[in-house]
Amino acid sequence: MPSAPLATPAASAAPPNVARPGLLVLALALLLGIQPVTTDLYLPALPALTAGFGAHVAQAQLTLTALLLAFGLSQLVLGPLSDRFGRRPVLLWGLAAYVAAAVGTTLSGSIEVLIALRAVQGAAMGAAVMAARAIVRDLYAPADGARVMSRALTGLGVIACLCAPVGALVTDLLGWRMALGMTAVFGAVTLGLVALRLPESLPRPDPHALRPSALARTWKQVLGHPVFLAYCALTTAAYGLLFTFLAASSFVFLQVLGLTRTGYGLVMLWNSLAYIAGTFLCRHWLARHGVQGAVARGAALSLAGGTAMGLLALAGVQSVWAVMAPATLAMLGHGVHQPCGQTGAVGPFPQAAGAASALNGFAMMLAAFAIGHWLGGALDGTTRPLALGIWFWSVCLAVLGWAVLPRAVRRETPA
Repeated sequence: MPSAPLATPAASAAPPNVARPGLLVLALALLLGIQPVTTDLYLPALPALTAGFGAHVAQAQLTLTALLLAFGLSQLVLGPLSDRFGRRPVLLWGLAAYVAAAVGTTLSGSIEVLIALRAVQGAAMGAAVMAARAIVRDLYAPADGARVMSRALTGLGVIACLCAPVGALVTDLLGWRMALGMTAVFGAVTLGLVALRLPESLPRPDPHALRPSALARTWKQVLGHPVFLAYCALTTAAYGLLFTFLAASSFVFLQVLGLTRTGYGLVMLWNSLAYIAGTFLCRHWLARHGVQGAVARGAALSLAGGTAMGLLALAGVQSVWAVMAPATLAMLGHGVHQPCGQTGAVGPFPQAAGAASALNGFAMMLAAFAIGHWLGGALDGTTRPLALGIWFWSVCLAVLGWAVLPRAVRRETPA
């Protein structure tokens, strides 16, 4: 797909070399891809990690949920910081802290230390993901931003494809500590690219962005905007569906369904390929049906997949295909919802894209933390918790895509 132009009113003052489409998409893909690298790459090692520390499954789940809670909370600070000082300094400091924490996880002597370092890693990861979303708004109008974001998320999908197979291979050959160490390598590569090739994208930093009164006004404006609330709910539900699958997958496929680590890696690879296909489908539907039309069609895919998975689980059908065939439909829908939702949430706020991105990210991570806490006690040796969780989020996506979002957009569209 030809690259969308960068010359929008919100970006007229952006440095010219930011506008190199190939470099920009690569940088965005790495910055957004740091999330699946941090969450997915060690999933094949999670049972071995749990056994290595002699920990309970609920404690092992905290290595993921604590990371994601810190990820969400950190964005509430990092978003306004990036509006005040620019995206680049927040990225550089955040990525440096990420690499340091990732190295520390490989040396952890207890599950408690590992959980703490994963939380630090998650907080630092917030800089990368928040800034990537804000950079898209700095440089693009919302409609063009959805196309660019879908290209970057295609790159994220490619990265996610490699995470589980690489994690499984590294765990088998070198142990679970080296699987954690691979996140440090990815973080260092991303830091090098940002430091050497990605200039500042924010045209005009806001000198008042960190003042408590100004920050309170910004948050009130963002949280009171119906379009933000609708798109934020959409991205939260879409991520809730994805995270339910990710958080339960290693235990369901390895322990309940008896797959090998290599087999599990292949399952996760297929899952990522379905997501990549969804991002291509998103661009096709955006061109033909617009953002709302694309979201509505993605919701149909999600609902079909979630409902089929839930009904099969309730019927007692426990097999890889009974999970993965419906999951394929749900992941196709996810590839549509995330580009549209992430750009739509920050679209109304060109002067406060960092704060809007942060609040959106915080909502997503609150949902992830709640899911992780629920799964820690719900996993019962069957596929039902996984299937019913995905079914729930697919229903939410259908309601949001077919009713809530169109209504919110109509309220904000002049007659």
